[in-house]
Amino acid sequence: MDKLARPTSASGPTLIRAVGLFTGTFLVAGVVIGSGVFKKIVPLAQSGLSEAWILAAWVLAGLITICGALNLAGLSSLTEESGGIYEYLRLSFGNFASFLFGWSDFTIIGTASVAALAFIFAQTINTLLPLPNPLQHLAQVSIGQFIYPFADSGIKILAIGTIVVLTWVNYRGVAGSGKLSNVFTAAKIMGILLLIILGLFMATPPTPTPPPLPNLNTAAVAGTPFFNAFFGALLSVFWAYDGWMDLSFVTGEVKNPRRNVPRAILFGVSIAIGLYVLVNYAYLRVLSLPALAAVSPNEIGAAVVAEAILGKTGKTWILVLIMISVFGSLNTVLLSHSRVYFRMAQERFFFAQARAVHPRYRTPHVALLYTCAWSCLLVLSGTFDRLTDLVIFGNFLFYGLLAVAVLKLKRQGKITVHVTGYPVIQLIILLFALALTVNTIVTQPQQSLMGLALMLTSVPFYFYFKRKEAKA
Repeated sequence: MDKLARPTSASGPTLIRAVGLFTGTFLVAGVVIGSGVFKKIVPLAQSGLSEAWILAAWVLAGLITICGALNLAGLSSLTEESGGIYEYLRLSFGNFASFLFGWSDFTIIGTASVAALAFIFAQTINTLLPLPNPLQHLAQVSIGQFIYPFADSGIKILAIGTIVVLTWVNYRGVAGSGKLSNVFTAAKIMGILLLIILGLFMATPPTPTPPPLPNLNTAAVAGTPFFNAFFGALLSVFWAYDGWMDLSFVTGEVKNPRRNVPRAILFGVSIAIGLYVLVNYAYLRVLSLPALAAVSPNEIGAAVVAEAILGKTGKTWILVLIMISVFGSLNTVLLSHSRVYFRMAQERFFFAQARAVHPRYRTPHVALLYTCAWSCLLVLSGTFDRLTDLVIFGNFLFYGLLAVAVLKLKRQGKITVHVTGYPVIQLIILLFALALTVNTIVTQPQQSLMGLALMLTSVPFYFYFKRKEAKA
């Protein structure tokens, strides 16, 4: 294994610690509460699960996420450097494990999330105010009959413009970006609370219907279709919780990170759990499961619910709320993931320019530009949703590895702080990650294997950067 820690250059400007506990909590809540809370009720209603099991999926996913945050608390005592999962894996298992995560994050997970959120933001604006398509005459031009870079040109141009604008905001300082995130997170939380109040107190509950049986069309494992239906629902719900670890990527800019990073994640995720369970209960009070299951794939469940309560005005209001929510999440994802590539470059396992810190704004400006450029290319490719689907289980592979890291380093005495729930929390994460990964591979073998193959493209790049490091 590589050395546990390596000093980085002390010369030149460094990142400034401008993120406190309050802003950190809002950053976590801001990135977690994205589009999933508005869209996931429809596929969950189509899963065949009862209302109680749907709500149980939201609660269980939240509790597993809390377990992950408690596990992270132990790892956060190792370092105050930026990088998050990347840095924790490097300190625990060496450079290859950390690079596998970092390269997967750059090529698919992080940048594809930026592209997807920007695209959803532009799509929502297009629903409210149809955008022109200036390149419509080139819409059929393709690369291998697979990528159509000029299709939906109006939406793509707006999505790219949004990424560029937010990159500029983050380029000019983390404090300004954090304040922007606070504003949008507060707005989306107030909007969701209003939706909860309307659903709980102003809507007429639907006529009770017998709870549906688990969907027997779901692929069975050992004759257990309910198991697969529930894990399929959890897989969908976890997308709504995704992003909770993003704050760890900006550890180098958090005040008192050993204390504030795990606390901010716990507080932010707790806010999300409460809002998610309440708003989904509100959805179910307004419309029955069959009515929600019948919603068109091109419609948004929350918008249909709001329209049932307030008519067209309600639908418009929800679309505006989704715009605010997605915009805030996009800002936070762009802010956090660029710090992973910055840290990789510091360790000489990424392009060297990305380790630069802006002398005036004290931000990793080149890493931000790399993130912006690759995200914009993914927008043009139009394949980012497919890419994120391919690695939907990838995060849990790394979450499981982080649980092993705590067990290993705690046993070796390298983690000396008290870790709440140790070792039970770590075993829960491991078992759950294993069950979710196996179930995904069995029910979606082609997508899962393709996702693993894409992640393993990191191998040749790892040896390329390792060879360059040896020559340095």
